[in-house]
Amino acid sequence: MKIKPIQSPNVITGKSLSRRTLLKGAGAALALPMLDAMTPALAQTARPVHRFQTVYIPNGMAMEYWSPASNGPQLEITPVLEPLRNYAGKMVFLSGIKANWNVAHAGAGGSFLTGVTRGGRNETEILADVSMDQLLANKLGSETQLASLELSMDAPALAGACTVNLSCVYTHTLSWRGKTEPLPTEHNPRAVFERLFGDSGSTAQEARATRLSQQSSILDAVLEKLNKLESSLGSSDKHLVNSYTESVRDIERRIEKAEEQIEMELPALEQPAGVPPVFEDHMTLMQDLQVLALQTDLTRVITFMMSKEQSARPYPQIGVPDAHHPLSHHNNDPELIERMSRINIHHTTLFANYLDKLAAIPDGDGSLLDNMTILYGGGISNSTIHSGVNLPVLLLGGGAGWLQGGRHVHYDNEPTMADLHLTLLEKFGVHIDKLGGSTAPLTV
Repeated sequence: MKIKPIQSPNVITGKSLSRRTLLKGAGAALALPMLDAMTPALAQTARPVHRFQTVYIPNGMAMEYWSPASNGPQLEITPVLEPLRNYAGKMVFLSGIKANWNVAHAGAGGSFLTGVTRGGRNETEILADVSMDQLLANKLGSETQLASLELSMDAPALAGACTVNLSCVYTHTLSWRGKTEPLPTEHNPRAVFERLFGDSGSTAQEARATRLSQQSSILDAVLEKLNKLESSLGSSDKHLVNSYTESVRDIERRIEKAEEQIEMELPALEQPAGVPPVFEDHMTLMQDLQVLALQTDLTRVITFMMSKEQSARPYPQIGVPDAHHPLSHHNNDPELIERMSRINIHHTTLFANYLDKLAAIPDGDGSLLDNMTILYGGGISNSTIHSGVNLPVLLLGGGAGWLQGGRHVHYDNEPTMADLHLTLLEKFGVHIDKLGGSTAPLTV
């Protein structure tokens, strides 16, 4: 008798699930994480999916606590980088890069991803150019349900004047679809959740109201199909699906709890439902939603503003009751700079938590973090003078193989952020001659 080797169902049939498999039911849809069953049987190892993210920090940096003592090439862990020590091997510290449009907070945010050398000249003139994340979205979006996500920890404001009589659009978003088309950010976890998993694919108020009126959870609506799918999966895929669906349930529960807390405890605050009153709780929800969006390949491009430029948020929980923006104009007072450094360190601590989540998610032969290029930084260095020279900029992740960490790369010729973007775009196969005020790609 000839004994056949034991094989999983998808290996026997040679079939595979689509990478964009959606389970639908009762008006809800659930995207799945990357499973072994999505790889065709006997197929060669596929190239890893490369994802891009920007994490933006506002109001400049306490440069004395950010900058290393030398210009490299060895990576030095400074006080602000200390929370990221575990990821030193996946981190490249870039120094000597300057802003393209150095006009206070408007230029910081307005040129960070666009590389423009000037924007609007008054409150009503809204002008920039296509941002590099949207150039990536144009290429990578054909493979995903959402071309990109634009997220923030602050409510968007695309009207009015916010800095030097220029439009608030420059301080509240990084992403531009065109010269006069800024993309608003979303700060409400409920709206983000529904955009990823809801039935309408819309963040309109009416659509959100409809979703909130539903009594059953999204997962309950597709549970029967999910159980049927699990019966055909291998053990590793079953474990991944179970872990993933519980993560979705957990986020849904936390959003609902946040809504209840806001409604019961803070009825006088005019905050959209779904936004937790505690900054760290809000941050954790937003980070978890980003992980799910990347894990399910719903998008490969995310911009996330830890806060808007000119943010006045205080941080009494870390011993800094001062409003962030006024504190950033420290007039080089060592005591105030030290206090500001605590905010910068708090931000990298929260960012490290996000990296932990990405590193824990299997993806191909590595993790989500291995297959990401993350740009962390801001458009101002010494905030007391709105300096656009020697910006605080990091690259993190594995870059799907291209990004080699543990290094400090210093540039003596003061290239601009637009030059860096040419380089990053090339790593994703997007080749353009010019972006904003760029002159040539950088060697990273």
